[in-house]
Amino acid sequence: MTRVLLVDDQALVRSGFSLILSVEDDFEVVGEAGDGAAAIELTRELRPDIVLMDVQMPVMDGIEATRRIVAEDLAKVLVLTTFDHDEYVFDGLAAGASGFLLKNSDAEHLVEAVRTLAAGHALLAPQITRRVIEQMVAGERLSSAERNPLVEPVETRPAQDPAPAGLALLTPREREVFELVGTGLSNAEIASTLYLGEATVKTHVSNVLSKLHLRDRVQAVVLAHRVGLV
Repeated sequence: MTRVLLVDDQALVRSGFSLILSVEDDFEVVGEAGDGAAAIELTRELRPDIVLMDVQMPVMDGIEATRRIVAEDLAKVLVLTTFDHDEYVFDGLAAGASGFLLKNSDAEHLVEAVRTLAAGHALLAPQITRRVIEQMVAGERLSSAERNPLVEPVETRPAQDPAPAGLALLTPREREVFELVGTGLSNAEIASTLYLGEATVKTHVSNVLSKLHLRDRVQAVVLAHRVGLV
């Protein structure tokens, strides 16, 4: 049973999400919150598996609430918004969200999204574009230069950052899988590309995340871009 906390400042929206999820045998809606601060407290108290998080809310917005929930490793967060803007995707990913979905997605996609996160995967919705990922990487490089004035300006630095130590631990096949994960492919698509069984790909992905100390596929995508594999 996947325990879900609903966070949105509109009661009707929460009721709609609750109705959609409650009819599924494998979901239990354990609570609701109307702002980010309340969401953090309820997440600490109820320990849900997944938090469905709105972005624009009073008291504390969903991005800051996501950042704090992820920092305490309390639950996985699926960010929901009516705004199809890169800035929301960027901020949500930077805060550590494991998924991003528009509120106008149909019930089937919502259910699928929650199941995807519950299964230990990240949800890379079509709105999470390469441009957003590249913006994240560029932002990290800029922040590094701002913190240390001895670092070369962003314009003159190498296009590829040094690979993390864990990258050297990957087998050739795991590296192939990592590169394909970085392009946003699902396990099924990777299996088709490499002529492997989907279960085998799942094992490789798990090994990659473990060796690189990554929380989920979202972090894997960002790292693949940062080290220049994609």
